[in-house]
Amino acid sequence: MTEKFIMAGDTPLHIADSERGERCVVLLHGYLESMLVWDEFVDLLKDKVRVVTLDLPGHGVSMVDRKVHTMEYLADCVANAMETLGIKRYSVVGHSMGGYVALAMVEKYAANIESVVLLSSTTSADSQEKCDRRRREIELIKAGKKNTLARLVPHAGFAPENVKRLSSYIEDIGEMILLTEDDGVIAILAGMIERKSRGELLRDSGVPHMFIFGRHDYYIPVEVADEMIAADPNAEVVWLEHSGHMGFYEEPELCAEAIISITTR
Repeated sequence: MTEKFIMAGDTPLHIADSERGERCVVLLHGYLESMLVWDEFVDLLKDKVRVVTLDLPGHGVSMVDRKVHTMEYLADCVANAMETLGIKRYSVVGHSMGGYVALAMVEKYAANIESVVLLSSTTSADSQEKCDRRRREIELIKAGKKNTLARLVPHAGFAPENVKRLSSYIEDIGEMILLTEDDGVIAILAGMIERKSRGELLRDSGVPHMFIFGRHDYYIPVEVADEMIAADPNAEVVWLEHSGHMGFYEEPELCAEAIISITTR
């Protein structure tokens, strides 16, 4: 993977690009992550497809550009980055918050998108309860207590059976959280609060799409996933039976196989 900074419209963006392959997949990380989460997973894809990863603005070493990073703004950044790279058609894989960005891309850039994979993500807007939770997180960050998120969030992402086995990855995610700029976390949280439901949009878009769920996902319980599936008969569905929210760490081979299956046809 070749790492570099490019201009995505007016926004400098940190990206990595495998640079080879007729088909291309862009991997979008989740909240409090960075493109580093994909480092090992990319190796399972890059022989089949060209892979692009990036730090979404507000995460990693990409800049914090504004007070609110809406999903539409992040979608613009990704689409502009792909244009800068000269890639006209590509598939989008979005993990958690990255899935919200992918949905915004379907709304704005469907002509460029060959397929979409929502990896441990949802199509619905946040409930009032979840919005309130995000506002409490904003207050936590403003109070200088980001270390609380770094201590609690990584463990919650993994199925209990995987916590000990993947402890080094959990520590790495905690470090990513600590290295994320406070203003970036706040901007992203504010953007997620504003996001809208796009389930019907995705269902009716004509863009081939897949949902990948972890059977033990704390953030997306099975009943919530089942509602998404029932509302979208056009979606392909893959269940990772031994995963929580971080299936690309917990069952990487099965996760990669599913992604390759929809992005290479």
